[in-house]
Amino acid sequence: MSQGPRSGLAAVSSALLAMSRHLEVRDVLKTIVASARELLDAKYAALGVPDDHGGFAQFVVDGVTDAQWKAIGPLPRQHGILAAMLHEATPVRLADVRKDPRFEGWPTAHPELSDFLGLPIRDGDEVLGALFLANKRRPQKGPPHSDGHDRGRGFTQEDEELLAILAQHAAIALTNARLYERSRELTIAEERSRLAHELHDAVSQKLFSLRLTAQAAAALVDRDPLRAKGELQQVAALAAEAVDELRAAVVELRPAALDEDGLVATLRTQIQVLDRAHTARVTFASTGFRALPAAQEEALLRVAQEALHNALRHSGGAHVAVTVDRRGCGAVLRVTDDGGGFDPGSVHRAGRHLGLVSMRDRASGVGGTLTVESAPGKGTTIELEVPGG
Repeated sequence: MSQGPRSGLAAVSSALLAMSRHLEVRDVLKTIVASARELLDAKYAALGVPDDHGGFAQFVVDGVTDAQWKAIGPLPRQHGILAAMLHEATPVRLADVRKDPRFEGWPTAHPELSDFLGLPIRDGDEVLGALFLANKRRPQKGPPHSDGHDRGRGFTQEDEELLAILAQHAAIALTNARLYERSRELTIAEERSRLAHELHDAVSQKLFSLRLTAQAAAALVDRDPLRAKGELQQVAALAAEAVDELRAAVVELRPAALDEDGLVATLRTQIQVLDRAHTARVTFASTGFRALPAAQEEALLRVAQEALHNALRHSGGAHVAVTVDRRGCGAVLRVTDDGGGFDPGSVHRAGRHLGLVSMRDRASGVGGTLTVESAPGKGTTIELEVPGG
């Protein structure tokens, strides 16, 4: 605000627009913290969403490297000044947090904090979280405030008022994100129910056919062994198809776990399962990947699953390789098999059979680009490149 009302208003506007671009809770939390730190020119910022057990369900920081955060250790508990903000739902502005009687210290690897500004994020009477900043960086000129705070050190009353505006809009963004995620959970539940019905119908039909064929083979064993052998071969084929249906359904029904584990860990786990379940070798590698917005990561995961399903079910290849690498601010996914391939010129006919239409829809939905390289006898490579958001 010290740079004038016009620049301050522009900064607030930029922060609010940034928050409005995201719908997933984790993305909203990260944007709130980054926007608050940049807006008030603080070295550190954090936001904690409390749980019902004296801890935090989520805790997001900005200004701390991944290595520093890992060295700090477990998430903090609701104690000291953080607890005061959550339980009393009042702002806290301190010239030196270490001199406050509520200060209880921090882990050895924790950065040294001095001046401190914290506000609760509230939705009516409910406290959604605690947002705080530390170590103001930009010196301010002018006489001391009436409250005794030096303009050249620490956070000011104007800073507190500005952060209060941001916190009010953060509450709206966080509430909307929660509603979106609940809506998405309901949609996922409906989709899982639909898939379960489809699975029941498809596998039941396969098993019914398998039972009839097995009965026919048993009746033919003594009087027509050659025909019985043919029926038994059909039993084996039907059993293999039923197993394929089950495997495909398991991949679709398994929770993505993106929020908890991230894209790389989720893909690695699923590919390890597929490698054990199939005769083809399935491998995974990743280089330089950085976390992306939830929509981009979900698109990468779903396209990888579809391409893996195609390669394992239709290509006849001995090896399927999956890679996810950083490209600029975004990422690129490749799924390559050494199977029979197909003629890209017949992609209109093959598109529906191989799920290419749905993969392209997912790619375009996040501003990505899907490319398909294949030729008869030369294998297939599916590549999806997505921007960083």
